[in-house]
Amino acid sequence: MAWLEIRDLKAFYHGTEVLHGLDLRVDEGDFVAVIGSNGAGKTTLLRSISRLIAVQGSILFGGQDMVRSRPRDCVRQGIVHCPEGRLLFPEMTVLQNLMMGAFLRRDTDGVRQDLERVYDYLPTLANRKNQWAATLSGGEQQMVAIGRAIMGHPRLLTLDEPSFGLAPLVVNAIFEVIKRLNAEGVTILLVEQNASLALEFSRFAYVLEEGRIVDEGLSIGLSTKKSILQAYLGMD
Repeated sequence: MAWLEIRDLKAFYHGTEVLHGLDLRVDEGDFVAVIGSNGAGKTTLLRSISRLIAVQGSILFGGQDMVRSRPRDCVRQGIVHCPEGRLLFPEMTVLQNLMMGAFLRRDTDGVRQDLERVYDYLPTLANRKNQWAATLSGGEQQMVAIGRAIMGHPRLLTLDEPSFGLAPLVVNAIFEVIKRLNAEGVTILLVEQNASLALEFSRFAYVLEEGRIVDEGLSIGLSTKKSILQAYLGMD
């Protein structure tokens, strides 16, 4: 059994089924990507794992079925979600936003260490810690979202479109942080519309279309597969 094992997952919005019997596995310490076009169900998949929407099927994490869990239970188990669109608190400072990621934690020393870890990974945030989140650039806001997720001390970090709308230099900096987290033992499940970027950094990938997994394999293999090149990488 995989560390995260999703079996026959169906997800619903307002009674409409949008994920149709997904099976997906992520091993502890792995870096797995989910690619697909806009509207394929990628965000829904991550929201399902974080228990933010109604689902049927099994979401096994460390052998425990999380389907009936609350979002806070998932966070306590180490499943931390970095959402699409950042969803910061605009009238709070960078530091206050970061600390919101640790709202369930009671290990004061650990929280302090993780804050230093965030500032080490993302030194821009140390310089901006007393600045209102609303006044930051889009790239800086994404850094805060990543930092807030780190403050949750994730075992499994799920990331939804972290490159969206950002300049290439900022994207590179953020993905280097994600790569560093993975190298230090954090399991990564990445959702990305930028298939080239996702396949470059991940080890294994799933292709999601219209709520169904239509392909899967080692990322290096998918990146040279003709159907993937044509559909997602803009090559003939």
